[in-house]
This record gives sequence, structure tokens and C-alpha cells, in this order.
Amino acid sequence: MAAEFPRDAAMATAILAFFAFSWFGWAMEKPPRRWRLWLALGLTAAVAMTAAGIIRAIDHWNDGTVFDAATSRTFGIIVGVEFALAAVGAGVLTALGWRPFIPAWIAFIVGVHFFPLAAILDLPVLYGVAGATTLVALAAIPVAQRSGLAVSAVIGAGMGAALLAGSLVFFATLVF
Repeated sequence: MAAEFPRDAAMATAILAFFAFSWFGWAMEKPPRRWRLWLALGLTAAVAMTAAGIIRAIDHWNDGTVFDAATSRTFGIIVGVEFALAAVGAGVLTALGWRPFIPAWIAFIVGVHFFPLAAILDLPVLYGVAGATTLVALAAIPVAQRSGLAVSAVIGAGMGAALLAGSLVFFATLVF
């Protein structure tokens, strides 16, 4: 099982799907015309998975959670550091005139933050999400440059797909 507590798997489903929606949306900035339908389908699937995760979390709200005072504090610190690094990096990239690389930077920080979250939340599936999102972040700029695509399109589609896949894995543990 991906999570000790069904509520945690349900919330992971909802949260990953919500952010998949956000990344698919970012990909819509300058996608190739042939990607638009696929991105719209990804957006739709992400909305559906967010709703499904929320519904399942409500169903299992009183079944327990891995979160206690210590876990919550550590989680907050990790997420706070993530936001700070993303913001500072975006500011530096903007100052250097490298705004198109901001999505890749943020994706890299997001990917890396999943590694400690997987450990403190005892959610092994998050290691897969961490690896996939970090690889997408590292590959996006070279892929975009070689193919003449916007970095935001490549990173948004890749991150959206990786996060939606993670969401589906968590949801599968609730269903099967």
C-alpha cells in the first residue's frame, strides 16, 4: 500500500492532481498547436482526480493520519524552504534576464522537495514522484532548446504528467 492511512493517500491524490492541473495550465502558455488537446485532457483528468481525492479524504477523515505535531512541523519547514528557494531562484533568474527558465527552476525545487517528504510521511510512492519530477526539470531546458519549444510548454506538460501519474497511483491504492 502507498500509505499507512487511507486519508493520507486520498490527500496525496488530491494535492498531486491539483498541482498537475497547475502545471498543465502553465504548459498552455506557448504549447505547440498539436499539444493543446492533450493538455486540455490532462487538465480535465487533473480536476477529476482532485475531486476524487477530496471525496475519498472526506470519507476517511477520521481514519487517522501520519501527521502529528513533529511531522507537521517538519512538513511545514520543508514546504517553507521549498517556497523560499523557488522565490529566490525566480528572482535571480528574472534579474539575470533568464525568465524563460523560471518554470524549470521551480520544477526542480518541487521535485527535490518530494524526497524528504517521502521520508517523513513514509510514502514510498513519493520517491517515484520525486525522481520523475526532478528528471523532468533537468531535461526540460535541453529538450526545449533542441526542439524549439517554449520551456514552459515542455516543463508544464512533463510535470503535469508526472504529478497526475503519482496522483493516479495513490488513488489506485484506495480503490484496489
